[in-house]
Amino acid sequence: MGTRMSFGLTVRSPKGRWITNLSRGFSLFVPPSPPLDPEKVKELQRFITLSKRLLVITGAGISTESGIPDYRSERVGLYARTNKRPIQHRDFIQSAPIRQRYWARNFVGWPRFSSHQPNPAHWALSSWERLGKLYWLVTQNVDALHTKAGSQRLTELHGCMHRVLCLDCGEQTPRGALQGRFEVLNPTWSAEAHGVAPDGDVFLTEEQVQSFQVPSCARCGGSLKPDVIFFGDTVNPAKVDFVHRRVKEADSLLVVGSSLQVYSGYRLILTAREKKLPIAILNIGPTRSDNMACVKLDFRCGELLPLLDPH
Repeated sequence: MGTRMSFGLTVRSPKGRWITNLSRGFSLFVPPSPPLDPEKVKELQRFITLSKRLLVITGAGISTESGIPDYRSERVGLYARTNKRPIQHRDFIQSAPIRQRYWARNFVGWPRFSSHQPNPAHWALSSWERLGKLYWLVTQNVDALHTKAGSQRLTELHGCMHRVLCLDCGEQTPRGALQGRFEVLNPTWSAEAHGVAPDGDVFLTEEQVQSFQVPSCARCGGSLKPDVIFFGDTVNPAKVDFVHRRVKEADSLLVVGSSLQVYSGYRLILTAREKKLPIAILNIGPTRSDNMACVKLDFRCGELLPLLDPH
């Protein structure tokens, strides 16, 4: 990494390219944060230095600087900006019209969503893994940005939008391949998006959606669903057990860009507390676990993480 404990905001990516204020361009979805407290940064640096088997949990706040909105951030999150709410698992499973609406919105939003790139926070965590500092990374995000940045010791707790599952036979296909099938089925269909949602879809009117054709599974003809946990669904118990074992093997836990309001992430904090692991939190705004953290910083992940020396 290019910089040690300096507070200029020029950072060096692992590829060796110099990036200056790269995250500034995506301020639209990043909530305002107070000025950086150098003493707090020293505390976080000390936490990182003392960690030998660091487990990191990331949430939507690490990806807002890549241009992906989140749900809960004050003033800029989806809940603050609109009265829209994310799709519920049971509705998607039970209703063909709801699946049609979902896939129409997803089809329009996919080219933009799939082109988002990692920011300096993703690159920093991937370099910490290569240096042996990061023991395991658990992300609540479904945007594949950690994978794009090269992270391998990674569990996508809520799945990934870049994969699609058949609800009947379980066949898994890349989301990119499905885009071509959508285009073949809807050669004359077009729609203009009304705003962007956090998980890759956009807002459309009911009239726009009604004529949209949805492909079925190429193998068995079943209904297709993105390989993600929708609201109201639960994480696979085997995956939950796996990540809790990783927490128990770690010696410290760092939360990056998550309010920990979703229980599957918060539960990992409870496991860490049971094991008496030190916990640090980097997130703009309060989290569900601020009272359990030995250090808490309200600042942009992409500007702070590259300043830390992982050695």
